[in-house]
Amino acid sequence: MVKAYAITADAVAAERARVNDDLDKVDISRVVALDTLELPEVGPTDVHLRILAVSGEHNINHAALADTVNIAHARGGKIYPGNSAVGEVVAVGDQVTKFKPGDIALTHCNGEPDQFGFPRRIWAYDKADSVGWYAEEAVVGEWQLIHAPLDCGLNFWEIAALPLRAPTAYHLWRRGLGIYRVKVTYEQQPTLNVLGFGGGVSELFLMLAKHEGHNAYFCSGSPERRAALEEQGIVGIDQKAFNRFAGRDDIKAFNAEVKNLTAGVGMHIVCDMLRGPVFPAGIACAARQGVNVSAGWQLSKAIDYDSAGASVKQLTLDHTHYETPIGCNAATELYGRVFKPTVHKEIYAFEDLPRSFVEMQENVQTGIPIIRVAKDLPAAVAAIS
Repeated sequence: MVKAYAITADAVAAERARVNDDLDKVDISRVVALDTLELPEVGPTDVHLRILAVSGEHNINHAALADTVNIAHARGGKIYPGNSAVGEVVAVGDQVTKFKPGDIALTHCNGEPDQFGFPRRIWAYDKADSVGWYAEEAVVGEWQLIHAPLDCGLNFWEIAALPLRAPTAYHLWRRGLGIYRVKVTYEQQPTLNVLGFGGGVSELFLMLAKHEGHNAYFCSGSPERRAALEEQGIVGIDQKAFNRFAGRDDIKAFNAEVKNLTAGVGMHIVCDMLRGPVFPAGIACAARQGVNVSAGWQLSKAIDYDSAGASVKQLTLDHTHYETPIGCNAATELYGRVFKPTVHKEIYAFEDLPRSFVEMQENVQTGIPIIRVAKDLPAAVAAIS
């Protein structure tokens, strides 16, 4: 038996009843609770991990809020979440060939690959019977693990920020760029203007764009995150200066600022949520032939936009989910060389994991939240912590 965080349908219902279904008042720490979990036996292709650190992911907040779907209820009343982790290999099954005890491994969350390798379901979220990594230990299939690049130049907490976000950004970028190049050749438009809104995935998306020689712009309300990206040559735009796009005049002002920054052209590729307040802003500032890419379905499962206007402008909206296992491995090769994430100033203790999600919901973190699970770290990890 190990300690592991869980979300139950009963806890979701109780908290929503307490706040009369006002999701702005939900206290996520009342929903994400420490529990116990009995680990399964290590099968022939399984790996037993001691979890060292995990990254806070937004889908945990959605599970706790049940704002788009009540996933705990859909999964039978209880889930053990956690989509991103770094762990130390404790034991392996007799058919495991890529890992041995003592290795440091990253997880990925592709839960149910289709014939092309892309996920139908996400591990520890909507994949049936899946158990996540917000736990002291875990047993996972060898196919879900990647060797941690401890010599990539990042510190351990920065490495822990990337297992979910890096593959997502990598997939978004190669799709967004690929779609744009179907419409406009390199010879016609060699250098692109690329915009990302808000969080960790967008940061990494823009790092890829900048690495490949494009103009990158980061629209965020966090001065700390903008400053971190500006050190990498990515232009910051203060989202709060436009009232977080609360009204039409705010969107017009933002569009005017974008046109000023891009010599009247606008953004060729935009990374956002395809919903919520940033969506109309991203559409408004798009250049002709522009591409708007999104991962996830935060805030809503539906969007509304002027399709006739998008057709005239030749805009393309692209929904993505997550990478293939091959793509996850490819994204890991970019740690330190391209991906240099911003990490929240506090490394949370395991017992403070619920608070980390409250602060994520309050949008007060200065970077990607990291939770330290293990009190003692292996020597190779401790050396870069």
